[in-house]
Amino acid sequence: MNLRYFFALAAPILALAQSQQPIVIPNQGGRFEKITAPFRVRAVSPVEFQNSTRLDSLVRAGQLYLSLQDAIALAIENNLDIEVQRFLPAITSTDVQRAQGGGVLRGVTTTVRELPQGVGGPGSPLLTTVGGGAPATVLPSSFGDLAAITATSSDLSVTGTLPLSSGTPVPQFDPVLAGTLSAAHQTSLQTSPFSFGVNPLIGNYATGNFGYVQGLSTGTLFNAGFSSSRVDNNATRSIYNPSSTGTLGLTVTQPLLQGFGRALNRRYIRIAHNDERIASSIFQQQLINTVSGVIRLYWDLVSLGADLSVKRGALQLAQKLFEDNKTQVDVGTLAPLELKRAQAEVARSRQDLTNSESLVLQQELLLKNVLTRNGGADDRIRESRIVPLDHIEVPTQEPVQPVQDLLVIAFDHRPDVNQAKLQLDNSEISLQGSRNELLPSLNLIGSLQNNGLSGVTNSAAPSTAFPAGYLPTNDPLVGGTGNLLAQLFGRSFPNYSIGVQLNIPLRNRVAQADVIRDELQVRQTQVRRQQLSSQVKLEVQNALIALQRARASYEAAVETRQLQEEALAAEQERYNVGASTSFFVIQYERDLTQAKSTEVAAQGIYAKSKATLDRALGLTLINNNVQLDEALKGQVSRPPSALP
Repeated sequence: MNLRYFFALAAPILALAQSQQPIVIPNQGGRFEKITAPFRVRAVSPVEFQNSTRLDSLVRAGQLYLSLQDAIALAIENNLDIEVQRFLPAITSTDVQRAQGGGVLRGVTTTVRELPQGVGGPGSPLLTTVGGGAPATVLPSSFGDLAAITATSSDLSVTGTLPLSSGTPVPQFDPVLAGTLSAAHQTSLQTSPFSFGVNPLIGNYATGNFGYVQGLSTGTLFNAGFSSSRVDNNATRSIYNPSSTGTLGLTVTQPLLQGFGRALNRRYIRIAHNDERIASSIFQQQLINTVSGVIRLYWDLVSLGADLSVKRGALQLAQKLFEDNKTQVDVGTLAPLELKRAQAEVARSRQDLTNSESLVLQQELLLKNVLTRNGGADDRIRESRIVPLDHIEVPTQEPVQPVQDLLVIAFDHRPDVNQAKLQLDNSEISLQGSRNELLPSLNLIGSLQNNGLSGVTNSAAPSTAFPAGYLPTNDPLVGGTGNLLAQLFGRSFPNYSIGVQLNIPLRNRVAQADVIRDELQVRQTQVRRQQLSSQVKLEVQNALIALQRARASYEAAVETRQLQEEALAAEQERYNVGASTSFFVIQYERDLTQAKSTEVAAQGIYAKSKATLDRALGLTLINNNVQLDEALKGQVSRPPSALP
């Protein structure tokens, strides 16, 4: 048995393989690494759970000094919701790679998360009364209430949960090289001497088969194959022994109806590229959700801090009244009952202050969790108190823009609108595959095959075994492996064939049902997209109305606070001359405290309403200087704010 013969069998298919473009991997290595690149897994970087250095640079003496821009930058660098979506573009790029190889797609997720509402969100405790009457002290309702700290999720898909049918299969674009080599020694007992002339038949056999298969985007399937066998036995009736036979062929199958066309067979590639753009929009939407949520939580913390100052001022007023009453009771000019009333007001004001301090601590805890990667694992960050550097400012007047102009801005900038259009495009592209499956299967098949035989004249055969003149003097079949290969590549003994293959289903109910269902689901997608369009219009108009209302409420709250200050000052004058009682002074002090808290709340609602309008218009990132490429990298280039 000659091992060199096996390498000779593999030579044609190796020549075919070497004609393909080499596979280049990012890390340039040796020739072996290039050959094995399709079979190795590329490294994926591990996740980092360390906070960005920006966070440490903002901490000084146990205080975390935080501007709004710093809070946004920290969220971009550390927030885990953004980090989760940061993988999505890379994940969808693998679907592009699968589609380019002829594989089916694994899909893209369209779920985004919303930050928790926080303690200063809807139902904010800043407003202790709706209007009129004495303000009520806020008591904690339940330690098990998780609504303020629980994030929510939403799905941006407009295609529904039921996938469309796969449709006509696409060709395998990645070439496949297959082959077998085998060697055998066999002893066969014969029942008749006429076949081989010996008994038993003893021989050594070697076979080699190699194939190369590749599909094209037109639906064309190429199947190239090489096969060869070598026989060396003791037969006396074989002309050539040992001998080698071989074939080298190419079969081309071209669909003419079902499975025909580049647009059809490249539909997964087009969908995968759309999915890449959808992934970018989903990441952008998550970024908007998170940045908008951080803005809301930050302004709520600012409002809670301002309300805490109001509560401290109320306690100071109550303590001053108590001290004044105590002095008058001591000199006998005031009844002791007035002292008890003032003392009760001090206790109530102290309880309100404690509640406000707790709300600030809760909001700080939530904001730290949003702006860090490891929650409260860092003792230094956990023990620090947040000091907001920015304050809410209400401009003297609002820019006036027609609603129609705002709607145009929203439809141009909102990523959920963009990804909904791409999802609809994908559904319509996929529908092409379903419709094509209705067609009969008609394939044009062409085949070319070269044959060869080479060997040595059997020396064991008797001279009378073959008729006179049967063996030519210069027999072209006499030779070795080189002669066999020369016959194959020289087309010495060719076969040709061409034909068509037709497959007509007499009933095509499965394909018909798939097309009808897919058509209906595409119509559903169109309706859902229209629903989204209506929702966008509603959100923009509602946000605009809310902003106008918030501004009017703030202006009314400012005027109310000013009037309450004047009323308290007047009542204090009456009390000083003995024309009023502690009861009425306390009542006016409460009204002033309520007016101040209402002004703080109205100011915060205005700031959040402005952020809500930006979000409805899709301008959150633009108006807050967020660069999408920096967000994808998780590194914000602007430096931290200067500490006071």
